[in-house]
Amino acid sequence: MTERLYYQDSYLTEFRARIVDASPDQQRIYLDRTAFYPTSGGQPFDTGQLGGSNVVEVIDEGDRIAHVLSAPLSAMEVGQGEVDGRIDRTRRFDHMQQHTGQHLLSAVLLEMFDAPTVSFHLGAESSTIDVARGLEPEQLREAERRANQIVFENRPVTIGFQQSSEDLGLRKPTEREGEVRIISIQDLDRSACGGTHVRATGEIGPILLRRLDRIRGNLRIEFLCGGRAVERARADFEALSQIARVFSSPLDETPALVEAQREKLQETDRTRRRLATDLAQASGRELYAATTPGPDGIRRVLRRAESLLEESRTEAQSFTAAGPAIYLAATENPPSVLLAASKDNGIHAGDLLKRALSEAGGRGGGNATLAQGSVPSNEALDQVIASLASLLKFPS
Repeated sequence: MTERLYYQDSYLTEFRARIVDASPDQQRIYLDRTAFYPTSGGQPFDTGQLGGSNVVEVIDEGDRIAHVLSAPLSAMEVGQGEVDGRIDRTRRFDHMQQHTGQHLLSAVLLEMFDAPTVSFHLGAESSTIDVARGLEPEQLREAERRANQIVFENRPVTIGFQQSSEDLGLRKPTEREGEVRIISIQDLDRSACGGTHVRATGEIGPILLRRLDRIRGNLRIEFLCGGRAVERARADFEALSQIARVFSSPLDETPALVEAQREKLQETDRTRRRLATDLAQASGRELYAATTPGPDGIRRVLRRAESLLEESRTEAQSFTAAGPAIYLAATENPPSVLLAASKDNGIHAGDLLKRALSEAGGRGGGNATLAQGSVPSNEALDQVIASLASLLKFPS
């Protein structure tokens, strides 16, 4: 059984231990005791060094902990039977800040809004908790203020051990039997936890709540603590400052200015779309007038376009609405086909195009007067165009 030194002292980052087992390649090492934290409870593993090798993963295997190394231990280290371990202090303390911050935040959300935490994930850049109820943005701002107030109060965070048979008074009941490790924040929270934690809430540093997402009926809250919160706030400020400089606006006035510009752009886009539609309709009518009808009185046109946009569909419908007509268009990027037919020529555009596309390995369809689809290659596109042109009696 591996003695877990981090259970008693999360600040311990250097230790010496005896090698009790190893894989044949000497890259999976088991020790009689360790300060390396294995992935567990939403918190990632520690990194660092064991002897002269980097620790790239730490795995909890129940009674013992496996240390996965980037390279085998030296023969001298193995022969001595003992090895020195060194934890990456920066990564360890960052995880301590995030994990203790999660305990504090979860306790505050439960206390203020009866929102219990159902899961926790400590990520490389940010962390998340899922709570089992919806919350409004203003409620989250209140929780953030309250959580930071408790940080400023610098309340003690302590580690204790009790038997599961006792009245533990935990925020969330534990299923663990026997001795239970309990992390307590003074006058706020008691949680069963095997993770690494700071000694007082002041060491958590600022707590910053960010994104909210609905996940399977729960609310997912992204948060950052300590150094992460400071770095993210600095990055946010610099990004917003750059936007303000672009608009030559004071930072606090930029959101309103951006919103005004967005509304102007939307109106401009609506105007552009109306004009494009009017132009496409006029183009379709002009094209109809300039196209000579065939012996059967049907006017046929084949267009090669850079892309099949909404304007292409509008032009096609305008062309076929003017009288007996068939409009066929194709583009190579991506390989796509558009077919339009007037109502009075006995042609069902959707059925014809779907059949031609299927024969060429493509897919698509539509209704009697307008259909569109795509094929996997330009060769298949040529096949579809040739088939439709022949079937619809386009002049060669």
